[in-house]
Amino acid sequence: MIAAFSWRLLGRELRSGELRLLFAALVVAVAAVTAVGFFGDRVRQGLKREAQQMMGGDLLVTSDHPLPESYREEARRHRLRIAETLVFPSMVMAGGQAQLADIKAVSGSYPLRGSLGRILHGEETSRETGRGPEAGTVWLDERLASALGVRAGETLGVGGAMLPVAAILTREPDRGVNFFSLAPRLMMHLEDIGATGLIQFGARIRYTLMLAGDERDVAAYRKWLDRQLARGERVEDAGNARPEIRSILDRSERFLGLATLLTVILSAVAVALAARRYMQRHLDACAVMRCLGMTQARLLGLHATLFLWLSLLAGLLGCALGFAAHFMLIKWLRDVLAIDLPFAGWLPLAAGFGVSAVLLFGFAFPPLLQLARVPTLRVLRRELGAPQASLLGGYLFGLLLLAGLIVWVAGNLRLGLLAVAGFAGALAAFWAIARLLIAVVSRGRGGAGFGWRQGLASLSRHAPSAAIQVVALSIGLMAMLLLTVIRGDLLATWQGSMPADAPNRFIINIQPEQREALASELRKQGIEADLLPMVRARLVRIGGQTVSPASYPEDERAQRLIEREFNLSWRSDLPDGNRVVAGQWFGSDESGQALASVEEGLAKTLGIRMGDELAFVVAGVEKTLRVSSLRKLSWDSMRVNFFVLAPPGVIEDAPASYITSFHLPSESAAAMADLVKNFPNLTLIDVDAVVRQLQSVIGQVARAIQFVFVFALLAGGIVLYSAMLTAFDERRYELAVMRALGAQRQQLVQAMRVELAIVGGLAGLFAAAGAMVLGAVVSQQAFQLELTPNLWLPFLSAAGGALLTVAIGWQGFRRLLRAPPLLALRNGT
Repeated sequence: MIAAFSWRLLGRELRSGELRLLFAALVVAVAAVTAVGFFGDRVRQGLKREAQQMMGGDLLVTSDHPLPESYREEARRHRLRIAETLVFPSMVMAGGQAQLADIKAVSGSYPLRGSLGRILHGEETSRETGRGPEAGTVWLDERLASALGVRAGETLGVGGAMLPVAAILTREPDRGVNFFSLAPRLMMHLEDIGATGLIQFGARIRYTLMLAGDERDVAAYRKWLDRQLARGERVEDAGNARPEIRSILDRSERFLGLATLLTVILSAVAVALAARRYMQRHLDACAVMRCLGMTQARLLGLHATLFLWLSLLAGLLGCALGFAAHFMLIKWLRDVLAIDLPFAGWLPLAAGFGVSAVLLFGFAFPPLLQLARVPTLRVLRRELGAPQASLLGGYLFGLLLLAGLIVWVAGNLRLGLLAVAGFAGALAAFWAIARLLIAVVSRGRGGAGFGWRQGLASLSRHAPSAAIQVVALSIGLMAMLLLTVIRGDLLATWQGSMPADAPNRFIINIQPEQREALASELRKQGIEADLLPMVRARLVRIGGQTVSPASYPEDERAQRLIEREFNLSWRSDLPDGNRVVAGQWFGSDESGQALASVEEGLAKTLGIRMGDELAFVVAGVEKTLRVSSLRKLSWDSMRVNFFVLAPPGVIEDAPASYITSFHLPSESAAAMADLVKNFPNLTLIDVDAVVRQLQSVIGQVARAIQFVFVFALLAGGIVLYSAMLTAFDERRYELAVMRALGAQRQQLVQAMRVELAIVGGLAGLFAAAGAMVLGAVVSQQAFQLELTPNLWLPFLSAAGGALLTVAIGWQGFRRLLRAPPLLALRNGT
């Protein structure tokens, strides 16, 4: 009976408009979260696929020795496609000239993801292809072809074989930026390796097994493979392969998580306001029902069942709208994204129904308890009293549920906890400061006109509810500022980390005596580049303890770092894109002191702490440096970065070469051929294709995120309207009394505008302060970006908040002024 009656009551309440705001808030919340969830899930999958295309497969197994046949057999059993590559250095010959090249032998199925770029004989433009060289042919990259003076169609010697050059290689998906592969590229078919005779005992070969297939099959194979890996074998996927792509994926997921969690927070505020309004408007009806014999338990059961129906309806309608909206997003952004978006999973549906249930019962159940406990005396005396402690506990439980939901929806523990802490702190601070400022402002009404005095008096009489309105508006406006101004600054800062003129050329192996001549030659081309010293050294002790790969039995990355040589450098100023996170940068009086600034990630991997002494062997001589600072580096800036930096006068006596990076416009590319001829020992590395690919991915993500935030802005609009409706209900009876006592319409209009402007101005000021603080914390802690504060934001936000509340509030108050005073007096408060 309760279920049937609550269903009929729900229909009546929706038709009369009593539950429309609450239902709208829930539907918008669910629709926004599911639309963001569906779209975000597809974007994440699409970006992951893009990363896989830049890897050449879904999973890579790399090793310094031939991989067991069991790896291939198990891959076939899991229905995975297989490709193989071998990479090693060797000399190649053409026209009596020899050149060191990086030989890459590929199987016929290479690449499994992505495509290669090539220029065929007789053609001038590069074309894409899904397969590598045919057996009996080779492809040369532009650098090797230029160094040997070979064009497509000519022949060169590779080991003991003479092979024709079938094409010029312009792009390979899985090469990336690798300074340990210094030589230009020659690509050949794996079947031709035997004829070259280059595979000998002791050869330095990197073996790679590429795998691709269904995501579940890849995951199952990865689970099996992790138990089989031997020494020197490593597994790479979209999450741990290319560091520059990993950085973009991480940040894009955080941006999408930020949009989703802000939507949830705004929706929670809207639901809380709407539920509070519903409770206030139904106190009288519940009191009458209590007088007619309905027990407290049945009254609670009736409204709880009604809200359960409401939650299910809002979940169904919101999920349907969100699913439809995400298709509109895909259609609108198809050309902008320029990536294939896989079909979304079912998890956003669970998130939608979860949001509906948590928001409704977390923030509407405490008001329901108040409705159930309304005294029958309310029929004669319209007063409820303060909420009981159990009701406050219900709100606390709702806040805890919301905090868990935010962390889950954010998809990033750190970002979620930052948002929860930021908004919880803002909630408490806004409430306390709002009460204080309202009390201070209300004292300044002496000697002013009627409208000003009455507006301040109304604020003073309704200080608690006015503070609630200020807090609700502040939270809504703060989230909207984060979604607009702060979000724009964050995206601009992120995109600025990979600007249009990002370095796309690297030159290494510059000898000290060539430094000035090379710098002069670059300046003639209009290029200003820093030539930075580089010293090769091996780390042997940390804090007095000898280190070796055996010191890190569980960390393969640490083992590889200890095995290799480090690039050390020196300088007096902090490099661009570096930020000191611990200690201090070298002072002007510390030149010649044995200090070291270490990259934060390296320090964490190897267990290096501030004050530790690091012993390096440099050209057979041991150098000991004390760690004086840790740095955070911007690895996706494409600048030259060093793990370890020392002040001048410490390692300058060690053998050093120089390295530089710079941006070379496409119209000046031909000038690099003359540079290589004048300095034949230099190694010029062209990463233009990689830079363009990274810029494209960042631009795609930024444009997608901008549209995703529209849903959260819609939730913010619901918050503002909910806060205004609360004020309308509280002022209805008061306005009627004042009109009955002879107050003029113009005086009441002026009083309401003063009150609304003060509430909106305070909310805008609080929102700007909170958005600036939270934006700075989130940008630094979650995105590793430095956000420049906008000093005009508080003033603009305060003015905008005042104008917004006056504009929205006036629409509602105008209806109150049109209503006959007698009707409002009969209905009471």
